[in-house]
Amino acid sequence: MPSDSRLVEQLDPATTVLLTVECQRGVVGTDSALPELADVARASGALRRIAHLVAAAHDAGVQVLHAIAERRPDGRGASRNARLFRAAERLPVRQTTGSTAVRVADPIPVAEADLVVRRMHGLSPIAGTEVDALLRNLGCRTLVVTGVSANVAIPNAVFDAVNLGYTAVVPADAIAGVPADYTPAMVRNTLSLVATVTTTEDVLACWRRPRRAR
Repeated sequence: MPSDSRLVEQLDPATTVLLTVECQRGVVGTDSALPELADVARASGALRRIAHLVAAAHDAGVQVLHAIAERRPDGRGASRNARLFRAAERLPVRQTTGSTAVRVADPIPVAEADLVVRRMHGLSPIAGTEVDALLRNLGCRTLVVTGVSANVAIPNAVFDAVNLGYTAVVPADAIAGVPADYTPAMVRNTLSLVATVTTTEDVLACWRRPRRAR
């Protein structure tokens, strides 16, 4: 766990962006294509904590970016080079462009100033998307990574952020994967080596702190 002063510096609202990964109705909502993952995200409290982080980011002036995974109804351009993609094609709920499945899931609030980036291929919410350019234009130095899944998209996002020169901060209780006990193992053995691992409450505490005038 980093020192309090270090975390406060990393989470400066002026240079921090909060990323929610695949927190969409068709993934973590009540009508999820992946009910086991949705159940873990809800039962663990991760989805509720993400909602609290987003609301706090809005209050603190931290930019929020929602990364959504979707596909055309005809599947054109979608990735098919891994078992995961082929399995997704057989699921009863499709993450189809324009459908309710690709809307941000409750109870996460969405503000007018939030950015939404939609990807139609690959495993990462950053690589091959416009996220890096948006972050640089925003003056981002720290990316707070939340969402699902700890199995695939979350580690992809963290590695990509670090490789691109950003500091990655992971509130470990605001991510989820399956089975439930896989997430702490991933955090402990992998993400902690490259990211600042913290808790939702510690992030919230940093954003509630009064800022000194510059």
